[in-house]
Amino acid sequence: QVQPVETGGGLVQAGGSLRLSCAASGRTFGNYCMGWFRQPPGKEREFVAAISRGGAATVSADSVKDRFTISRDNAKNTMYLQMNSLKPEDTANYYCAATSNLDRANWRIPHFYEYWGRGTQVTVSS
Repeated sequence: QVQPVETGGGLVQAGGSLRLSCAASGRTFGNYCMGWFRQPPGKEREFVAAISRGGAATVSADSVKDRFTISRDNAKNTMYLQMNSLKPEDTANYYCAATSNLDRANWRIPHFYEYWGRGTQVTVSS
């Protein structure tokens, strides 16, 4: 079992950068694939990026693929999302989540994640 906690959100101008962190309590962090999701105001939660247990495999949404980078440090029980070239449409509450599902095809689907953080707000001004 893990309990994710997101940090690093804030207000940034368009074109700027932010790095989100997701620290997970528990000694089994490395047993879980991890993902980032976001929920823009008034919209459904959407997939951003996910990473395998060891960090060798990642998948990203097309909308962020060339701008956001997901990574993890299992020794620190922490996952990261480096966000560059931010746009106003990236404004959302960002959530990290953990899944024991190893099928990469399922990483984009919130239903397959067992543990969720409470989110951190990212606001990008134009």
